[in-house]
Amino acid sequence: MMKEISYHILDAAENSLRAGAHLISILVWVDEKKDCLTTIITDDGVGMIEEVLLRVTDPFFTTRTTRGVGLGIPFFQYAAEITGGSFSICSEPGKGTKVEAVFSLSHIDRMPLGDMNSTIETLILCHPDKDFFYTYRYNDSSFELDTRSFRSILLDIPLYEPEISAFIKEYLRENKSEIDGNAAI
Repeated sequence: MMKEISYHILDAAENSLRAGAHLISILVWVDEKKDCLTTIITDDGVGMIEEVLLRVTDPFFTTRTTRGVGLGIPFFQYAAEITGGSFSICSEPGKGTKVEAVFSLSHIDRMPLGDMNSTIETLILCHPDKDFFYTYRYNDSSFELDTRSFRSILLDIPLYEPEISAFIKEYLRENKSEIDGNAAI
């Protein structure tokens, strides 16, 4: 089982990529007043037909041919629901999928958020032909990273170039530190 929420987000984003997504939006919102940590992953992939959508949270179901079980989504659901939170997944063929997991922030069984900066950096560098729109909110403050904006400025310079990837890493680190004041969530 995954030990951090960021791993679940990475797994869901990789599912999106396998589903042909070109744009993946990831929202992480820590709201101390509401005592919740919300994650929403939205993609523009192929989507799922109703029969698949109804079975996607079953650990003994997978659309993959490499193995007979698919534990990522069921574990993500379990991780949220064990904290008194919620989990939902909706999808429409040809339009994409949205996965939402809400965790009770103060619940003893809530796993740590983990290193979201590394998760986003990994997605960007390992999938240089895809776009990612990441929003991190902590209470009323937030920042965004949109690879489409970077591409419009950089033109033909790939995001995996060492200077660009170093800039992305530093951008994530500085903005997250500024938003949450290095809070351990």
